[in-house]
Amino acid sequence: QVQLVESGGGLVQAGGSLRLACAASGSFFSIDVMGWYRQAPGKQRELVAEIVSDSTKYTEAVKGRFTISRDNAKNTVYLQMNSLKPEDTAVYHCNAIVVHTNRVRIQYWGQGTQVTVSS
Repeated sequence: QVQLVESGGGLVQAGGSLRLACAASGSFFSIDVMGWYRQAPGKQRELVAEIVSDSTKYTEAVKGRFTISRDNAKNTVYLQMNSLKPEDTAVYHCNAIVVHTNRVRIQYWGQGTQVTVSS
């Protein structure tokens, strides 16, 4: 079994910064994709950013403000969020596509961390 544990959420004023971290633990061969999704009240969960090797992808709303990175040695993905806006308020979920030793790929989710941006 694989666990994803997030940290770093909280309350911040508009224009401020937060850094989220998500560490994967358990038994597996490797991790393919790591990413961050968010879900605001009354809205669908949406992709914020994802990283595969050194290739990154961002949703348009966060381009230029958020940066995703990963430390493969620590099986950890980070999301540096700068110039935060009230519309960034949401529960942020870590996501990983894990390759197990039998080469089966399974998607896992973290429990989520709340990010609240006040105006």
